[in-house]
Amino acid sequence: MAIKNKKEASRQRRKRSIRQRIRGTEQRPRLSVFRSNKHIYAQVIDDVSGKTIASASSQSATIREQLDGKKKTEVAELVGQTIATMCKDKEIGAVVFDRNGFIYHGRVKAVAEGARSGGLTF
Repeated sequence: MAIKNKKEASRQRRKRSIRQRIRGTEQRPRLSVFRSNKHIYAQVIDDVSGKTIASASSQSATIREQLDGKKKTEVAELVGQTIATMCKDKEIGAVVFDRNGFIYHGRVKAVAEGARSGGLTF
């Protein structure tokens, strides 16, 4: 797979390096965050069984209702809070945070803070 964009190639390299160290288990799954220019996505993944336990994004219906007049970082915090409530419903209290090669800054940081304020520990 040829990656044309140098910035994306650098992110993919960082992502591979991070994923060598991070592994989600059933007791402590991986919270993976993906950021596009317009939207933000978060999913909780059990890497042992290879299944997604919970997912939330700025495109989901529950969050889309609350988007009016909010900035992208505020929407990202809502996504973090939503994923935290989904995890609490499934009795997951601790996760491993996977920033997916993105810098821990701005919207990625807002998702993490929203998840922490929702009750997740990492």
